[in-house]
Amino acid sequence: MNTIPHWISGSPTQGSATATQPVFNPATGQEQARVVLGGAADVDAAVQAATAAFAAWSESSLTRRTQVMFAFRQLLVEHEEELARIISAEHGKTVDDARGEIVRGREVVEFACGLGDVLKGSFSDQVSRGIDVHNFRQPLGVVAGITPFNFPAMVPLWMHPIAIATGNTFILKPSERDPSAANFVAELYKRAGLPDGVFNVIHGGKDAVDAILTHAGIEAVSFVGSTPIAKYVHEKGTSSGKRVQALGGAKNHAVVLPDADLEFAADHITAGAYGSAGERCMAVSVAVAVGDAADGLVAVLERKAREVKVGPGNAPGTDMGPLVTKAARERVENAVGTAAAQGATVVVDGRGLKIDGYEEGFFTGPSLLDHVTAEMDAYQEELFGPVLAVIRVDTLDEAIALINANPYGNGTALFTASGEAARRFQRNVKIGMIGINVPVPVPMSYYSFGGWKDSLIGDSPVHGPEGIRFYTRPKVVTTRWPQQTQQITAGFTFPTSS
Repeated sequence: MNTIPHWISGSPTQGSATATQPVFNPATGQEQARVVLGGAADVDAAVQAATAAFAAWSESSLTRRTQVMFAFRQLLVEHEEELARIISAEHGKTVDDARGEIVRGREVVEFACGLGDVLKGSFSDQVSRGIDVHNFRQPLGVVAGITPFNFPAMVPLWMHPIAIATGNTFILKPSERDPSAANFVAELYKRAGLPDGVFNVIHGGKDAVDAILTHAGIEAVSFVGSTPIAKYVHEKGTSSGKRVQALGGAKNHAVVLPDADLEFAADHITAGAYGSAGERCMAVSVAVAVGDAADGLVAVLERKAREVKVGPGNAPGTDMGPLVTKAARERVENAVGTAAAQGATVVVDGRGLKIDGYEEGFFTGPSLLDHVTAEMDAYQEELFGPVLAVIRVDTLDEAIALINANPYGNGTALFTASGEAARRFQRNVKIGMIGINVPVPVPMSYYSFGGWKDSLIGDSPVHGPEGIRFYTRPKVVTTRWPQQTQQITAGFTFPTSS
């Protein structure tokens, strides 16, 4: 049985870990590896390695840092297929979907390759007689990322390329459910020329997380996961004096107006709801059918849900793979049963699905629920699975009010042919990321990713300009260079610009 180790100071290591945890193949339900579970001693070893590397790395030229990023980006391209299959085997998503997450993560690397322009400071000449002012940004030091299972490559890539390119050193604590992608990325960094200790990987559970959040040698922590854990990370990290990015859960609505092309809307909502088995923080989990759109939309959604091909992620033609664990499957299928008991209409029932040759896999089919209300558990809870709930409302304003009353505020979408409706929607909805005829509005790398309300704890979105601000701190320098022959008498009054 393969054991997946930590990666500290440029090499794989067992560290001080004595415990391990199984890593499953979700398609077969079988244990395929074990991952070491680190604790405070392993985190401390990684911090020591990262601290030792920081002195030289933070003083390296911006040219040197971007050269490493260019080389790393090329290696991601060359090894995309291998990394995608690693992700698929441990997460369960299709290989094609895994390729997609690598591409979206690589976009952040490409953004990091261009930091030379973004990091330029400003200069003000002659703010007072003989005095100039300029500013620049410097790295924080050792920073860390705690990332979820659903995007084992992309979400960490939202963090470490920007942190490293701005001169920090990085410790990644990936999900113990699919840990191999992190080690593979570490090997690519080494091949790209990144000095040992600049990028480290610590595997583990809560012990490792708590050690990261309280270690005095870590300056900042980035987190993506559920809202309760995001709140915990933010509170514990900030109380330990750290900067914290904490992105939480979601309940994303797609609103469909009567003037929308129902085939187009349903096609994209189906992909947004069932892609990656619904295990996305930006998945469409609620379709809000407005007025006369309802019956027609449900009919098309039903047809398209039944057309989704479920199977192992490495099988050609598969649209949707299994859930990541047996417990996740049970939770999702129980939620469908609860919805039916609370009065929802189960239009498509994905429970009990068995795939020939993969009977022990963690599969469930797409489920479509109609006549869901805001009081039902299927609406209140983040199911994180292939379940799409349809809520019927009479007007666009009613749809906006429904979305604004929800505690989450990650993403939303509107399907319409009306520019006026789109403008009203995007201005009035209390959501961080909005799509107009786009079901999953994940912004490009040069914008920042982050929701509102319980989807973002604190005020620090990830990647893009906000990512640069998070991993650096500013300095403002006021200078005077008097002529050597000139005598300037110091004054005791408060300085002015005169």
